Amino acid sequence: MPTSTPRPLGPGDPVATALSHDRRAQRSQQTVLTAALGLLEESGVGGFSVEEVARRSGVAKTTIYRHWPTREALVLDACARISQEQETPDTGTLAGDLLAHLTTIAELLASANWSAVLPSIVDAAERDAEFAIVHSEIQRSHAAPVHEIVRRAVTRHELPEDTDSATIAAILLGPLFYRRWFSREALDDAFINAVVRRAIAAT
Repeated sequence: MPTSTPRPLGPGDPVATALSHDRRAQRSQQTVLTAALGLLEESGVGGFSVEEVARRSGVAKTTIYRHWPTREALVLDACARISQEQETPDTGTLAGDLLAHLTTIAELLASANWSAVLPSIVDAAERDAEFAIVHSEIQRSHAAPVHEIVRRAVTRHELPEDTDSATIAAILLGPLFYRRWFSREALDDAFINAVVRRAIAAT
């Protein structure tokens, strides 16, 4: 029985047209997100507007609203580019996992992009329910690995079964945020090691 040979996609082929349209749409979205992130870094949430993103990106405002129905949705997607959920380290020990995770967070806090955007999100979250959701998503992405690290440590009998992972996350992350935005002291290895030791001792 003869087999059919796939027909090459020509410029007028509907499948080729659809693929080309998808690629253009993806490029357009990336251009918008890059412009949105740049605006957030410069002006924070208070100076963020879809109109300015459209001007910077060269993408029509109507097109932007087709992909992001609200200003907050665009901010959330832009923030996701610099605050993706962290991978959970697996060194085989509680102390090793916590040290690895906190080192990653300290590196994020040293990033000009991330540390420039987050304070304005925190400020906006105090008055705007939509931005409160954005803030919660960012915080969840940094705490999620701690919950998994604690769960594994309980399984290995390194921690008691009733260990509260939310409390451990607060003990670990709070000092890093304090140093970055309040005391502005160094987030060095000695400090991170001290934070981990205190967190483990608190369990």
